[in-house]
Amino acid sequence: MHLTPRFVSLFPEPYRLAVDRHAAPLRSPAPYRDALQRRVDTLLRLDSAEHGAFLLAIEAQGKKDPAKPASWAYYTAYLWTKYRLPTALMVVVQDRSTAERAQRPVAGGPPQMPTLVLRPVVAGPHNMPVITDPAEARDDLVLAALAAITHAGEPDIDAILKALSTALRGVPEDIADPIIEFTAQGLAKRPAKHIWRKLVAVDLSFYKSYISEEIRDEGRAEGAARRAAEDILDILEVRRIDVPEAIRERITGCGDPEVLRHWHRRAVTAPTAEDIFTDE
Repeated sequence: MHLTPRFVSLFPEPYRLAVDRHAAPLRSPAPYRDALQRRVDTLLRLDSAEHGAFLLAIEAQGKKDPAKPASWAYYTAYLWTKYRLPTALMVVVQDRSTAERAQRPVAGGPPQMPTLVLRPVVAGPHNMPVITDPAEARDDLVLAALAAITHAGEPDIDAILKALSTALRGVPEDIADPIIEFTAQGLAKRPAKHIWRKLVAVDLSFYKSYISEEIRDEGRAEGAARRAAEDILDILEVRRIDVPEAIRERITGCGDPEVLRHWHRRAVTAPTAEDIFTDE
């Protein structure tokens, strides 16, 4: 995975000049199979000609969360132990106030004995470019994904995400999959996430990543529900039963296959459209 000088410039000296322009995505391991299932969003291995290899854990933070620093410290320490490589942390944010908080050093111990001090690199709208050119996005997919996440609230987010999805076409799956999923996670609950999910379903339909399969499963379920609703309305139409608009909307808005099957059976004999909802 190629990295441009703009991405590398986020790192402090001496790594800024020493990091090679390539990174290898790693699957983020689960240290313990407990209910917390702590994971970082993306994990990269970077190589520095002067300082050797190190890991970069990338975590998106959409809002203030006082518990996050402890989780970050836990995970970076675990990765350091597991891979026996120095581990750096990059926090991706979407506003300046969150960026300011994330940049503050956090000590994992009492003031007189800090023991472990966390100093993440922060990527946000204050230092990320706006990338709407697919060729530019293809030059550095990690930077393009970070740009999409950090500018998720911008008016041109549609063009930013379209550039990224276009750039990912033809990219090997072991590189594209982490980018697709990291972008979806980083967009969190913003409206831009729905735009990204549609782009993945259409532009990147040949990939088999978790998020891609999830979107396709949702699409198949929505299609089945839509057809079931149409069947119910067809039965009522053939029987010349009037269907008020409110009932029509209730039928077409239902996504539960069990409920739709019940309504379908009732539509065959119900004397009025309202009667298909009896026995609920």
